[in-house]
Amino acid sequence: MTAIQPIDILIVEDNSSDAELTIRALTKNNLANSIFVVENGEEALDFIYCRGKFSQNNQSNTLKVIFLDLKLPKVSGLEVLREIKSNESTRMLPVVIITSSKEDPDIQQAYALGANSYIVKPVDFESFTNAIKSTGLYWLLINVPPKLNGLPR
Repeated sequence: MTAIQPIDILIVEDNSSDAELTIRALTKNNLANSIFVVENGEEALDFIYCRGKFSQNNQSNTLKVIFLDLKLPKVSGLEVLREIKSNESTRMLPVVIITSSKEDPDIQQAYALGANSYIVKPVDFESFTNAIKSTGLYWLLINVPPKLNGLPR
């Protein structure tokens, strides 16, 4: 498999409509040059840790932010978050939970595991677009990310 070009944003989302809306909101506002989408938690971990079909990649040192849904097939979003934040090489990666869950236990557990932000997906199109635009603006242009394991960002 050929290597994927460096990625700014990893979107982990099993709902293709939500993933497409997220991509449109980011690209319409010129907030990301390179976006990659995976549909389940297992793919997300393989992508981040360059395993399986992503073994030719070295993405974790180019990622600026991960947009992570909680309700995912194969490996849940909370398990993906737990793995990212418990691994020395990835724990500093910003992870933004973008989910439909307003449940307090999900919110509490996400922050306890190290989520950098928790956003409940707005229901209507315009609010969703504005939320993604604001989130992208902050995490891609305003936020100053840390170095990952000494690798330049």
